[in-house]
Amino acid sequence: MQWLRRQFEPATGYQLASGLFLKGLALVYLAAFASLSWQIEGLAGPDGILPIGTLLHRAWVVDGVGAFWRLPTLFWFSSGSAALWVAGAGGVVLSLLLLIGVGPARPLLAMLYVLYLSLYHAGQVFTAFQWDYLLLECGVLALFIADAPTRLAILLFHWLLFRLRFLSGLFKLASGDPSWRDFSALQHYFETQPLPHAGAWYAHQLPAWLLKSGVGFTFFAELIVPFFIFLPRPFRLFAAGTTVLAQLLIIATSNHNFINLLTILLCVFLLDDALLQRVLAARLRYGLPVPMLALGVHAARRRAPALAAVAVLIVTLSLTQLLPSVVRRPLPPALQAFNSLAPAFGIGNRFHLFPTMQTERQELLIEGSRDGVTWKAYEFRDKPGALDRRPPFVVPHQPRLDWMMWFLPARWDDTGYWFDSFLEGLRRNSPAVTRLLAVNPFQGQAPPRLIRVHVYRYRFTTADERARSGNWWKAEYLGEYPDVPPRRP
Repeated sequence: MQWLRRQFEPATGYQLASGLFLKGLALVYLAAFASLSWQIEGLAGPDGILPIGTLLHRAWVVDGVGAFWRLPTLFWFSSGSAALWVAGAGGVVLSLLLLIGVGPARPLLAMLYVLYLSLYHAGQVFTAFQWDYLLLECGVLALFIADAPTRLAILLFHWLLFRLRFLSGLFKLASGDPSWRDFSALQHYFETQPLPHAGAWYAHQLPAWLLKSGVGFTFFAELIVPFFIFLPRPFRLFAAGTTVLAQLLIIATSNHNFINLLTILLCVFLLDDALLQRVLAARLRYGLPVPMLALGVHAARRRAPALAAVAVLIVTLSLTQLLPSVVRRPLPPALQAFNSLAPAFGIGNRFHLFPTMQTERQELLIEGSRDGVTWKAYEFRDKPGALDRRPPFVVPHQPRLDWMMWFLPARWDDTGYWFDSFLEGLRRNSPAVTRLLAVNPFQGQAPPRLIRVHVYRYRFTTADERARSGNWWKAEYLGEYPDVPPRRP
């Protein structure tokens, strides 16, 4: 009981770390909102790919008032283009206010969480990713360190980082994927990841023995190092260094939006104020929102019941979310209903980054025509297209449509349901949808009468091939979508 009581005391060694985390979280929120704000109309607006208004109407018809609980979002009040834009732009403004320290942090954090949760549900399949609910859970926990970081709040951040890292490694092994088992995963990953940048091409040229060593380092960093989080200070510092190194290597070779930056930010809680005092410049140190200890004691007591409830909810959810993978049978209805809280509110979810590795890359080329004779190609902003185009670096932005195109052609029938709606948006020449693209060949013209989709197998060129041709990619024609073999695994 004494250990439990101590968890609600101020974490005196993490005052500066908490302030640094809040500033970093403001930057991540800023990147996330800025990235999503200009895309959300095309993804979920009334004339977008998957209108959020349609989803909410169907949810109301099926669940009645229960739909508010299943889809907690401000867009119940209005789901038009203006509402979506205001939510995105509002998140940008609030993030900036939190970053520069204008106004009390806790109300700003609460509003940021509500806005991002609303956009998270609005985006549907386009925002149903692990980095989205990682940001949401960070946003909830940040409410409890704004003026009084307690031992329990810091422990919950440690638990979140542990889940993110350890479960990612665990699911790699549990999937039975042969490329992880034989340490060949990185011989495919750089070429087949969703959105490679130029660094991936260079990494793909590395010798096989070094890439296999990289898989070994990945397993070490994800399966062994996470346990160091809960050990004494030297182990925690080692865990921080190893995790940061792993994230920097990923950034150097992959476009994974803001998740790697957020993972690095979580490592701040593996440090302590004594170390940060030595590392941070005085000007930066004094600019952090560090609460006074005396105020922190009173604030910690006031918020202890709420923190206890959140801790029980997150820990329980994060454990029960693993049950379907363990028991491999349907869960009781009551437990299924409880587990639905995780995706509804973005907390307690399980993490499983790249549990299986793709061994080939298939790219879709979309063309439109008004007469069936002359065909014009649509061009995406960031996914591979022209063979000689340098793969762009877009971190921390995530082009949501480009990312989802990676899942096609899919082995699973339910992963491409949005694609027909996207093609219909092209047939209508919908400005909201076509703005998501780099080139709309029918801009300012009559819409196409016909749409066709070609599928190519893409491979990185070798160093010699690139020296001769100037191309980053080479392509092999597979056929017309959907009459092509699905990608495996």
